[in-house]
Amino acid sequence: MKKAQKQDSHPGTGGELHQQTNADHPPLTTQQGVVISDNQNSLRAHPQGPTLLEDFILREKITHFDHERIPERVVHARGTGAHGFFELTHSLEQYTTAKVLTEVGVKTPVFSRISTVAGGSGSSDTPRDVRGFAIKFYTSQGNWDIVGNNVPVFFIQDAIKFPDLIHAVKMEPDRGFPQAASAHDTFWDFISLTPESMHMVMWIMSDRTLARSLRMIEGFGVHSFRLLDAAGHSTFVKFHWRPKLGLQSTVWDETVKIAGADPDFHRRELFDVLSAGEVAEWEFAVQLFTQAEADKFPFNHLDATKLIPEELVPLQVIGRLVLDRWPDNFFAETEQVAFCPSHLVPGIDFSNDPLLQGRLFSYLDTQLSRLGTVNFEQIPINAPKCPFAHQQRDGHMQMAKPAGRVAYEPNSLSPDSPRADRTTGFVSVALDEGGERGRVRAASFADHYSQARQFWISQSEPEQAHIASALVFELSKVAHPHVREAMVSHLLVIDEVLGQRVADGLGLEELPAPATPAQPVQSMLPSAALSIIGNAKDTLEGRCVGILVADGSDGKTVAALKKAVQAAGARVKIVAPRIGDVVLANDKRLAVDGQLAGTPSVMFDAVALVLSEDAGKALCREAAAVDFVRDAFGHLKAIAADAGAKALLKAASVKSDAGVVDADDHQAFVVAASTRQWVREKSVRTLA
Repeated sequence: MKKAQKQDSHPGTGGELHQQTNADHPPLTTQQGVVISDNQNSLRAHPQGPTLLEDFILREKITHFDHERIPERVVHARGTGAHGFFELTHSLEQYTTAKVLTEVGVKTPVFSRISTVAGGSGSSDTPRDVRGFAIKFYTSQGNWDIVGNNVPVFFIQDAIKFPDLIHAVKMEPDRGFPQAASAHDTFWDFISLTPESMHMVMWIMSDRTLARSLRMIEGFGVHSFRLLDAAGHSTFVKFHWRPKLGLQSTVWDETVKIAGADPDFHRRELFDVLSAGEVAEWEFAVQLFTQAEADKFPFNHLDATKLIPEELVPLQVIGRLVLDRWPDNFFAETEQVAFCPSHLVPGIDFSNDPLLQGRLFSYLDTQLSRLGTVNFEQIPINAPKCPFAHQQRDGHMQMAKPAGRVAYEPNSLSPDSPRADRTTGFVSVALDEGGERGRVRAASFADHYSQARQFWISQSEPEQAHIASALVFELSKVAHPHVREAMVSHLLVIDEVLGQRVADGLGLEELPAPATPAQPVQSMLPSAALSIIGNAKDTLEGRCVGILVADGSDGKTVAALKKAVQAAGARVKIVAPRIGDVVLANDKRLAVDGQLAGTPSVMFDAVALVLSEDAGKALCREAAAVDFVRDAFGHLKAIAADAGAKALLKAASVKSDAGVVDADDHQAFVVAASTRQWVREKSVRTLA
């Protein structure tokens, strides 16, 4: 191999820079392929003179840099994406002609983007917010996008209200804050005047919007769609994603501290997991029902503020989604990917959900603005992987080179130009849509409180306390008393106890009169599917455990804990007062993954403390160490501690309970770490 030759730069052409040339490196060029001789200095009239406008290398480089940021998404700006595949395990061939839903065993490539809604692209990963859950299937019949959320319902029933909703929840225009937060006047003012939002309010104030990991959230298509069979008969369908690792959320105090410790917490975790060869996986399930069955529902399934309880229409698991590869380039893929609910394949069709109908226009229109061209589908991440041919031409950023004189259809001049195909092409469901036009909603859309109440009564005691406390926190940020009182009046309709708890938390001396429902509130049974705690898996699989060590720690105890935790499916990170290595009691060195002050316990699902007696006493004087333990206990996590760590437990005011175990009892720690210690919560914080 030829050695690189070092060339000392001359004074005035780069200072101390040493330029390298090496046969193994391709030459640096402009976008036009012109090889660049000097990438360190712009062209000047003389060494101390002005830069010349003719420097095309400088102009190209700076111009491209100036335009590296495309307009961010109005909503869902903060997102994380990954590649993977969808595998069908049970065919729906009796309901649809869509091959992606009929060909068992076929692995269809996908790209998924999971995002927050309210914040900008520079906001943190962990605010209280809905998570967008979008999947692009690169099927053999064309691209199919499911553009959903981690919540099955939405704030509004009609798309005409979407700009108002987003204007209300975004930062207030006269002050530019708060960023990525709903705890402010304009949001709650809008919500208090929009009773149809009450069901969604219960979801966003629940732990559903405080995700522990992107791998531990559910996904929902939100709307009803239709499946069409070969004869044109349709069946309604709702789409669901259920995480293999089970549901898990954080508690509010933990969420706030995660945002400060690592604003990229969710994105970093998924990156680390995929980089280590692990995967994120969900079951794909459907709810199928006919028009006759829908007519008997005590609600209108075309109303996006309603869900279909699983007890009414059970979920059928038909496949799995696996994300296994991080993008090669974040901007080119995660930022430029364009999802549209209007992207369907033959065998799938829309319903008359008025929110969905508006989204069919809005998403395409948004991509044209955001990506700047009708040719955004030519960007590799958006392009189908199946054969395609059309007569669309020209436009801004046209990348293709269509040949021939014909760009229209029908034509008689080009025997091999594309034609419509009635046999395999997309067909819409045949419906009789007769009726009187008007700006009106179906009367069945008017029940705004029944499912909100069902959600509330379906929650466990800790979850109800979290919802009530979240409402108190958010409404306490509202400066206008009449808005707070209006919200309490709605909550009293949902549940009198809930309304009273929130009123007490807000210090209202008198309860406002309950709101007047447009329709009587129905009595609905609790639904077990709506609780996170009830559906969480007691497991360490996919979780992360932090072990706090220092010089003099017992290496055998550390090794045994690490082995037990990893055998249970969790990752382990070693935390110490300093980065680098620590010297264990047996004089062996142990590599450290994180420095104590920069790796707080909020980063982990459980913690272990393995310290010498001297180190334990010394760390009692270190606030970061005391907070490491105090926060783990306050966030209801399991703690394993050896004899040397007892002093630190005492300094952090940790009291013994089922979640605090001896570091030598590895299996007891694994069991305790597999769930939150919910019984502990009443002893560590006051909730509404």
